[in-house]
Amino acid sequence: MEISCFFNWFLILYFIASSNGLVTVQAFTGSYGINYGRIANNIPPPESVVALLKGAMIKNVRIYDADRNVLQAFRGSGLELVVNVPNEFLKEMSTNEDRAMSWVKENVQPYLPETHIRGITVGNEVLGGSDQELQEALLGAIKNIYKAVDNLHLADLIQISTAHSQAVFSNSYPPSACIFRESIVQYMKPLLQFFSDIGSPFFINIYPFLAYMSDPEHINLNYALFEPNPGIHDTKTKLHYDNMFDAQVDASYAALENAGFKHMKVIVSETGWASHGDDNEAVATPQHARTYNFNLRKRLALKKGTPLRPHIMVRAYVFALFNENLKPGPTSERNFGLFKADGSISYNIGFPGLKPSSSASSYLYLKV
Repeated sequence: MEISCFFNWFLILYFIASSNGLVTVQAFTGSYGINYGRIANNIPPPESVVALLKGAMIKNVRIYDADRNVLQAFRGSGLELVVNVPNEFLKEMSTNEDRAMSWVKENVQPYLPETHIRGITVGNEVLGGSDQELQEALLGAIKNIYKAVDNLHLADLIQISTAHSQAVFSNSYPPSACIFRESIVQYMKPLLQFFSDIGSPFFINIYPFLAYMSDPEHINLNYALFEPNPGIHDTKTKLHYDNMFDAQVDASYAALENAGFKHMKVIVSETGWASHGDDNEAVATPQHARTYNFNLRKRLALKKGTPLRPHIMVRAYVFALFNENLKPGPTSERNFGLFKADGSISYNIGFPGLKPSSSASSYLYLKV
């Protein structure tokens, strides 16, 4: 495929030089992004979602597949999109280069450059799961997807990664003590080495909501919500943390450093707070969800780093855009959305909705 001189210059805008001399794809603009999940039968169509995102000035978007209706709707929008290879494709792709090439040719290449696909995540929370065959297949699938992207001359435009859950860690308190779980080190280290070689970041899903629910007796709720609290002190690094989000990001950096990858950057691929839950999910309320997400938005708008990595701006994708009524599991799983199914806001953190909401009061605009 012939690429015009204009497109070549367009690609250059998405490069940054890394400290080791590699050219690294910059797949995230600014500090704030959102996950656009669609396990629902009552949410707005993709064309309306584009209008919603542009109205809210949210530029970075992750989806959990490569749905053609979404990719078509995002054409010409200027929104930066990360697509995903679902877990069910990994085993075949790990041993079949042609299958990986076909997936990229079908789901990525035809939409460029009008749809700004800036990244591909391969699988989701694989190494934190219990499927050993899937864990064994992950790296092979990632390598074959990267090879396909590279052979199509798209590696300078599209970043390859995979998102992890906190289950990949065996300990995350204090942050400096965090290490990867022994049972997955055999898969994690080669994966990190490959990502280091191609200049990819470490994607981690961070949920103070879940951490607090797992140990409410020992975790200060205000610490989880970015509200005033005594915080914690890490005696090894002599660093103070006044919120759990920063502590969990730095725990990821500590695990990477302990594994030999001190210079790898961390991107938060999911974080959020549920607005409704079951009887045993008492902190899943609209008030707590609004507090967490509003304070998170303020924190990311500062475009600053963490106590351990003060010069590396924290970037995060919030979970999620909509409440998803068909998600399985506890009630909280269906109530992480910043927006309701009709496009109105779930609670007010300063974003406009597609239609008026009864949510009270407005907040000052924050540029993110």
